[in-house]
Amino acid sequence: SRLGTWSGPRKVRERNVPFSATQLLPSSCLSAPVLGIMEAAANCSLRVKRLLLDPKFEGYKLSLEPLASYQVELESRVAEVKLRDDQYTLDHMRAFGMYNYLHLDLWYQDNVYYVDQLGRVMNLSVTLDTALKKPREVFRLPQDLIACDNRLCASVHFTSSTWATLSDGTGRLYLIQTGKRGNGSCEKWEILFSEEFESPFIIVHSISFLRSDVHSVGVLLLRVEKDELDVQGSGFHVSLEWITIVKISKEGDQGYEIIKRRVLQGKSVPHYAAIEPSGDGLMVISYKPYAFAQREEKKCDESEKEKSEENRKEPLYYWQQTEDDLTITCHLPEDFTKEDIQIRFSTDHISIALKDPLSPVLEGTLHSSIDHEGATWTIKENRLDIFLIKREEGHLWPELIVGDSQGEYIVDPAQSAAIAERLGHLTSDEMNPDPAKENPPCNAQELEECDIFLEDSTSLCRFDGNTLNVTHVVNLGSNQYLFSAVVDPKEMPCFCLRHDVDALLWQPRPDQEDKWEHISTFNALGYVQASKQDKKFMACAPDHSYSALCECMWRVFIYRQPAPLSTVLYNRKEGRQVGQVAKQLVATLETHDPVLGFQATNERLFVLTTKVLFIIKVRTENE
Repeated sequence: SRLGTWSGPRKVRERNVPFSATQLLPSSCLSAPVLGIMEAAANCSLRVKRLLLDPKFEGYKLSLEPLASYQVELESRVAEVKLRDDQYTLDHMRAFGMYNYLHLDLWYQDNVYYVDQLGRVMNLSVTLDTALKKPREVFRLPQDLIACDNRLCASVHFTSSTWATLSDGTGRLYLIQTGKRGNGSCEKWEILFSEEFESPFIIVHSISFLRSDVHSVGVLLLRVEKDELDVQGSGFHVSLEWITIVKISKEGDQGYEIIKRRVLQGKSVPHYAAIEPSGDGLMVISYKPYAFAQREEKKCDESEKEKSEENRKEPLYYWQQTEDDLTITCHLPEDFTKEDIQIRFSTDHISIALKDPLSPVLEGTLHSSIDHEGATWTIKENRLDIFLIKREEGHLWPELIVGDSQGEYIVDPAQSAAIAERLGHLTSDEMNPDPAKENPPCNAQELEECDIFLEDSTSLCRFDGNTLNVTHVVNLGSNQYLFSAVVDPKEMPCFCLRHDVDALLWQPRPDQEDKWEHISTFNALGYVQASKQDKKFMACAPDHSYSALCECMWRVFIYRQPAPLSTVLYNRKEGRQVGQVAKQLVATLETHDPVLGFQATNERLFVLTTKVLFIIKVRTENE
């Protein structure tokens, strides 16, 4: 329904397949760049915790209990920047048209910030809902925002409990020491570093960390730039510039400067992009793949690499295998006879050497055991053929000699065709290659309209900050990205993905073997949000107690986690007592202005319009 109360079958739960780089997908969904990234990086999975899933979830019950709502009039309008005529692509809309103008300071609960048309950074700190104060000015941008025609929206990100990064939208970046900001603190915000860039940008993420006992700040900047080489596409590309600012000392004076700049480019605005707390890596979720832009020195290295590849010698040997035996082929000099070569076999070792002078040509430990007594070899037309019988039949070897890269493996066409036939049910160029089958792999007619999600090749990538290579890849397939949320300001932001009908919250753990941890589940939210065609923002409480959707104009939907009942309630159909209920609440804002910002804390929701800031009390004192 439009209110989003959901109660449906849960049979899809039983599958519970983890998100994986080898997830079932039509082969046409995987583009060549994505496949190239997957080959170079580790294919990972997002492991769902079954204990956090509720297979007996019955749905949300619409609650008519009133929500306390307060509003604060703004002295000056929010510094909204509307899209220009030359910003017409979907990427411009996602990056700037859907921008969240309200900034939450999770280092200090219930503190929100916005930038007004006078260039002032305004703060509202809530301690008591019934005694709200007017927003106060904490910082004023040195430049006049309205005077710049090419500007983007001003952006703020709180790097730590005492630092912040700020962009005025004209291309200037500020590093600001704020001091302690909570509880109405009046400490002056001081600019310790500023830098003018060639083109405007917005700040996506920033962190503060120590490296070799030196204070460093990592900042991620986003731009949508004109791409003259893109003739067939939109004519634009998206760039993520990752800069590192460090504290330096020169002749007794201390200051900050940029020591490293790295640029990633892609063809779609990332759903999620964040720097690891250590500053060593970067995680990106995007529909189309990202890669670091080539630098001049890198181009030189690649040209040298191409030359070396051209001069590369032929493989020392070639080898083939079946499930029962192996064949090794070596090319020999002319007029070579069996008296000129010495070959020795053992159960797990092979040695080939020339007699005059005695020097090993090929020697090493075999991947697995062989029947050395049944091994044979022949020399014919300057070619040495060696035949080995596997001791364990039916097992294909990934390599011939452990750690040896001098040979080349040749796949038998018949064997390749047999493997492809066995794996044919995993990929297909057709949506349903075998419609007559009793249980077809996919039937598009059974999908509801809200289940159709075109961005089915979305991937999650982890980039190494030193090598600039992709180290981990997760193909999210059709598990739609929903929103991001900061649960712990000292950790990376979490991201929420749709899984079946639910929404699963994932916390990145860059220092652990499993890079992403499933920490919470919002039951049926994946299904519910799909019916909200007018939704603009999504969020959740840092303690996962509720999730919320905000429409473009005046309605906010709140979905609380199941909670125990204070009274006895029975299910009439099944004749059993209901222990807990998940409630849905709806708040209607008294405004006709579009929503520009939306943030959630454990107790409140903040909704920003052009002239008013609304505060909705989500949690009562009794909860």
